[in-house]
Amino acid sequence: MLVMAVALVAAWWWPNRPMAGNVSMPDAKFESLSFAPYRPGQSPLTNTFPTAAEVDQDLALVATQSRGIRSYSAIEGNYNLPALARKHHLKLWLGIWLSADRAANAREMAAGIAAARAYPDVVDRVIVGNEVLLRHDLPVGDLIADIEAVKRAVPEPVTTADVWEDYLRYPQLVPHLDIITVHILPYWEDHPSDLAGSMAHVRAVLTEMAARFPGKRLAIGETGWPSRGRWRQDSAPSLVNEAVYIRRFIDLADRLHVDYNIIEAFDQDWKYHNEGVVGANWGIWTDTRHLKFPLFGPVRENPDWSTDAALSVLFGLVLAGIASLRGLTAARAGMAMALGGALGFAWAGTAPVLYDAFAAVAGIANLLGQAALACLFVLRAGGPGRDGEAATAAWRSLLRLRWPPAWRGPMGADALCDDLNFLFLWTAAVLQVLLAYDPRYRDFPLPTFAVPVTLAIVRLLRGSPGTQLRRADRVVMAVLLGAAIVSAIQEGPRNLQSLMWNGAACLMVAERWLNRRGGAVRQG
Repeated sequence: MLVMAVALVAAWWWPNRPMAGNVSMPDAKFESLSFAPYRPGQSPLTNTFPTAAEVDQDLALVATQSRGIRSYSAIEGNYNLPALARKHHLKLWLGIWLSADRAANAREMAAGIAAARAYPDVVDRVIVGNEVLLRHDLPVGDLIADIEAVKRAVPEPVTTADVWEDYLRYPQLVPHLDIITVHILPYWEDHPSDLAGSMAHVRAVLTEMAARFPGKRLAIGETGWPSRGRWRQDSAPSLVNEAVYIRRFIDLADRLHVDYNIIEAFDQDWKYHNEGVVGANWGIWTDTRHLKFPLFGPVRENPDWSTDAALSVLFGLVLAGIASLRGLTAARAGMAMALGGALGFAWAGTAPVLYDAFAAVAGIANLLGQAALACLFVLRAGGPGRDGEAATAAWRSLLRLRWPPAWRGPMGADALCDDLNFLFLWTAAVLQVLLAYDPRYRDFPLPTFAVPVTLAIVRLLRGSPGTQLRRADRVVMAVLLGAAIVSAIQEGPRNLQSLMWNGAACLMVAERWLNRRGGAVRQG
């Protein structure tokens, strides 16, 4: 148990040791940061906005690290953003939000024009529409008409902001812009760039845009890197990668003398609904207004790794104590510590992404289910395994508010363990189908199945009571295996996160197949 505890601590320490200390950036403030002042529980999707006092506090914080901010809407919230920006000596890239709603667009344009006229000392430029062409909200002709209307009404330079490919796709837009404002997000590209190639990609885009539109002023309206979320090929979200990308980009922008805006000031929980976990994790500060990483010096991927390591060891000791009710052999102690590590990993991967009530209910239910499975497994007496048909019947009985008969009596814990494990397998198959069908904003759910995967490894290493494979087992196994193969092919061999999850899914299937009744190799 001591050896296992040391191994668990080492497993947490190794990926979280200080890194990127040799990557530096010019000692200056950011040019501009995307500013969405929503806090946990607030969202433009539900029209719950921060107060003027909260926005004032946020701007005071942003002003310590940036010379300016970029807004996206002229009418959101009950606060005067240009006036507050003036108070904190921040320049404003004033955004006017355009959508397919023409009446709403008219209101946005009127508010934006009024703000630009009232605060010419604060508003640095006016951005008419954000990724309107990417979303296909308006035809390019209508977007041009709106841009020209704003240009006639304000003294500041006027632009729109979109992905760089859309300027190449709609070159007729460019003559109407005072500035070409491009979004360059290597992570989100159709062909993502890894961190090592990201600066070359940024430079290549700027070079191509300058060649296609000579004489036009260029600015980067959005660039950045997410600190958490799913990999896209070998484009890996992580806190260290975010720090490295931003430091390298600031150095590049300084050398190229290009205007830029970093996305974004604060992590935005509400974006989880549209873009998954990755959408909520682009900020320089967390949603609770803590700086996520130092702008200079070494960075730890998980600053709280020691707490997670301690929890893993504690979970292992608790499970060992539960296992001692059946006699604490060396094998049971090892299993308990391994499952404790899995629970610690599940906690660390789940707790930070409970962005709303629905996610919280699902996350807590999953963690309780994994904890229950771990407890039941270390207590298992070693009787014959139950098949998927029996497990399905038990869960149907429970849904009818009847306690399944198989869960009663001296072998009830064993039956519940097998049935709960089958439920996790079934859930994994459903999520795997969704990953194969619509993967862009879905995360690879390894923390959600950390205990079942660890259990499968233990059962493969030690052998387990054989399970008679029935129709329910074969269907679930076939779906999970087939969707895992499809997902792995879609994501490609460079996506290590995909390979880990899809490999884990295949491992769960392999364990059930190899330990089927009549085919298991049992050791004691």
